[in-house]
Amino acid sequence: MTKRSLVPIVYIIFLMLPIYWLLNMSFKTTNEILGGFTAFPHQFTLDSYHTILTDPTWYMAYVHSLIYVCLNTVFSLAVALPAAYAFSRYRFLGDKHLFFWLLSNRMAPPAVFVLPFVQLYSAVGLFDTHIAVALAHTLFNIPLAVWILEGFMSGVPKELDETAYVDGYSFPHFFFRIFIPTVSAGIGVAAFFCFMFSWVEMLLAKNLTSVAAKPIVAAMTKTASASGYELGLLAAAGVLTLIPGAIVVYFVRNYIAKGFALGRV
Repeated sequence: MTKRSLVPIVYIIFLMLPIYWLLNMSFKTTNEILGGFTAFPHQFTLDSYHTILTDPTWYMAYVHSLIYVCLNTVFSLAVALPAAYAFSRYRFLGDKHLFFWLLSNRMAPPAVFVLPFVQLYSAVGLFDTHIAVALAHTLFNIPLAVWILEGFMSGVPKELDETAYVDGYSFPHFFFRIFIPTVSAGIGVAAFFCFMFSWVEMLLAKNLTSVAAKPIVAAMTKTASASGYELGLLAAAGVLTLIPGAIVVYFVRNYIAKGFALGRV
């Protein structure tokens, strides 16, 4: 083993250690976790997973989270695709300022928007719905998606558009049949970041829901009680929250690699 190969191996082990420790804790009882340091479960148990998979308040929280995350990803890409195309192909008065304003929304902390969103959604009857969280997250995901996609689209020669028009393609036909497949790597990268931000965001998701659309990040607070935290249950819930992200990474892994090489990632 050379020094060149040793460095990435050590780095990967360093990255995987917290995940292993979370998985290790999920198979322990709370008493064993608090009892001392153990590299392996001495009293192996699946009770925490059984509780999550059989209690509707637990497994439905995962369903609620997946619903608003998928809605948010679709909404964000639907708005970002034409917006990014406009920024990459046209020049108009204030385009640079508008582009910077979009990015400035992404820079703002979610805590700034909690109270306005709560009051707005309560007034229009959207509080405690999946659509409320999905729309709130678009405020942060659309600027990010526009920024990523604009970088990919600017790398596509304008001659492609002109050739399509000469060949008689209408704009919708050209955009959906030719242009979108050309920037599919950028769409995959943008979808990945939109999904992951919405999946891990806690503040807005927790404050814009109460019962009907309660996400997993809010359900995990149930592990706290007067006697302390149910650490085994909390660890099991944490392990299960890693699965959707891992699945998304698996399906868009090739797009992410291209994104680091070609786009704004």
